Amino acid sequence: MVQPEHQRRAYLEALGIDVWLPRDQAEPHGEDMLDTDTQSDIRVWDDLRATVAACTSCGLHTSRTQTVFGIGDPQADWMIIGEAPGAEEDRRGEPFVGRAGKLLDEMLRAVGRSRDRVFIANILKCRPPNNRDPKAEESAACRGYLQRQIELVKPKIILAVGRIAAQLLLETDEPVGRLRGSRHQLGDIPLVVTYHPAYLLRSPSQKRKAWDDLCLATRLMREASV
Repeated sequence: MVQPEHQRRAYLEALGIDVWLPRDQAEPHGEDMLDTDTQSDIRVWDDLRATVAACTSCGLHTSRTQTVFGIGDPQADWMIIGEAPGAEEDRRGEPFVGRAGKLLDEMLRAVGRSRDRVFIANILKCRPPNNRDPKAEESAACRGYLQRQIELVKPKIILAVGRIAAQLLLETDEPVGRLRGSRHQLGDIPLVVTYHPAYLLRSPSQKRKAWDDLCLATRLMREASV
């Protein structure tokens, strides 16, 4: 019985025997294995990340340790948008870490999601000193970056986490308590408002409402998929 070529090669490699192939038969590696559209998407994300990392459009660049670009699946159905990096996020370069990040992870797991299956970003890419609220010029300077991220991800649902994120995205001064529990729109994307995990750590009695918000987001996402 003739052994398939890929099995023969795997067998030889397992024995530590070098397998030599003609150049035209060698398997592609790295970006060569990706189709043209995928390679283009990677370059677009890399370019955007580099632009954010070098940004000096507002005064926050003078006090940051590093920018916090965002993390997760660039083709996610869910996009989570928070306010701004805190001290730990500024140090690690990743949004929603620490106790609040762990609670967010638990919230996502409760509806069958995980950090690597959503895309998480913030209104601001740099930490405001002493975790103060963003200034209007700071959020305006970062808005284009966030908008580009939304365009690239193309999420089916956006979860606005906390007062600042909700008010800036929806251009309103309504409190979270009045904004949550309803469907909103950001362009043609359904948007749901919920409490920030840091607030839920201080007010655990509100976790039930946050669960209701996640259920609403799940339902709207499914409707958008039909």
